Amino acid sequence: MSPLANAEGAILPTTAPISAPAGSTDELIGDGKAWGLSTSVDLQDCRPETIRDRDHIEAYVIALCNLIGMKRYGDCQVVHFGDGRVAGYSMIQLIETSLISGHFANDTNRAYLDIFSCKGYDPVVVEEFSRKFFGARSSTLSMTLRH
Repeated sequence: MSPLANAEGAILPTTAPISAPAGSTDELIGDGKAWGLSTSVDLQDCRPETIRDRDHIEAYVIALCNLIGMKRYGDCQVVHFGDGRVAGYSMIQLIETSLISGHFANDTNRAYLDIFSCKGYDPVVVEEFSRKFFGARSSTLSMTLRH
């Protein structure tokens, strides 16, 4: 049996790169610099009830926007569709500085989140918050400055 089988609720270390110093994304984005920051967070072994609950997903978006200082533009859209391996909720939230989206895969209890903004934010904060909110046992993060 896998050691993870007995680790219910445990938050394992991330395989993400070390965070840049606080505030550094704001210094990298703007006139004459990168247009924005794109972050992808993949969550593995989420608590099933968290990724299968439309209201929980919407609450996540609202809390995340508050945490990273993003102003939501319009309502969050959360729609369940797909069959088999790809069945699950998909979410999209426009923000005044771009977009937050995600897909929640029922078959694997994984979540795939993307945040793009021309306003700086800390990707590691996004990853840690997301992992805890969905009870994921592990996560990976990738980020790209968009020019």
